[in-house]
Amino acid sequence: MVFLTNGNTSQLKASKFLEYIMLKELLTDIIGVDDVLLVVKSNGATSEMRSNSLSIRQKDQWITIGDNDGPCHMHVNPYMIKHAEFVMEEKPERISFSVRFFDNNDERILACFFTKMYDEDKNLKLERKKLYDDLLEKYGQKIEIKRMMSS
Repeated sequence: MVFLTNGNTSQLKASKFLEYIMLKELLTDIIGVDDVLLVVKSNGATSEMRSNSLSIRQKDQWITIGDNDGPCHMHVNPYMIKHAEFVMEEKPERISFSVRFFDNNDERILACFFTKMYDEDKNLKLERKKLYDDLLEKYGQKIEIKRMMSS
């Protein structure tokens, strides 16, 4: 389904459905890109991990990013993620590129920020932008997480 956004921009958005088991594929593709900053926030703390050389696996209901015995890792409950969005956010002098994962209440669970997108002269690195654009094209701008009904 393709639809136009309401607001000042009239860009096309694609909405796709994604079963929770495919969520691992999206996360795998994201962490396969170096210099993506994975950010988890709670009321009193923020955790940040770089994607460089992280492993990913799924066991039962948990997707684990990083090595359990390594210096850092996170566990993602795919049942808690209801949708993901590719976000290009205007900032002073640059645009921020990210993929953000949300729960049923539209609270952000995880954000994956594509860093090192600009050179020292503040020019967009086209090879980095292409990595982001390729994922955007593959998954669509907004991804609704659809649950399989158990019988």
